[in-house]
Amino acid sequence: MKTKKTIWIPAILAAVAAVLLVAYYFYVSPLEGGGRPAGGAGGIRPPREEGPEGSREIFKTLGTIAVFLGACSFSWFWFKRKLKSSSMLVRRTGKLLRSVHKLLGWATLAVIAVHGIYFLFAKPGDDKIYTGLAGFAILLAIAGYGFFINKVRNKWMRMVHRILGLLWVPVLLLHAGGSVIVAVIASLAVWALVRVLERKGEEPLKPSSQQS
Repeated sequence: MKTKKTIWIPAILAAVAAVLLVAYYFYVSPLEGGGRPAGGAGGIRPPREEGPEGSREIFKTLGTIAVFLGACSFSWFWFKRKLKSSSMLVRRTGKLLRSVHKLLGWATLAVIAVHGIYFLFAKPGDDKIYTGLAGFAILLAIAGYGFFINKVRNKWMRMVHRILGLLWVPVLLLHAGGSVIVAVIASLAVWALVRVLERKGEEPLKPSSQQS
């Protein structure tokens, strides 16, 4: 019981930090119509110049790439119990995602770190930084649990890892908006495709079972 409780502590700390950062974001940036923060609200200093437009777009794109890397990594969850699926495509995709799941997770962390560090220096007065830091706090916890899952064999480790992954989505949605919606839809589309492929894989078995 003690082990079960201690496993949750880092996740709770990360979640509390994220909630406080999101709360502060709403405190310093009252929302206007369309959900956009009001410029200069809450005493936030105006952002300074961000450098060349090309550089800003590159690092902004890195953030979008990280969102989709995270979605690909999370998609392993749909295949976790499908490694013996009747569909060969589902089996092969599941094995591929299992082999790259951790790599995708670390890549997501690295790309988001680069994205975040750039905007911390290039746009320090932007209140979106708080939601970005909230998302990064949760992502760090996800990475930590992912690293120790095979070292601490406990079902609670996997459960917390998945819960943090789900908690990451609304924080990302607040921070990145549309790209997160597209990534979530794409991940759900993968889940739906897996269901369709499995049903198709089972169809040829039905006539033979009836003839016997």
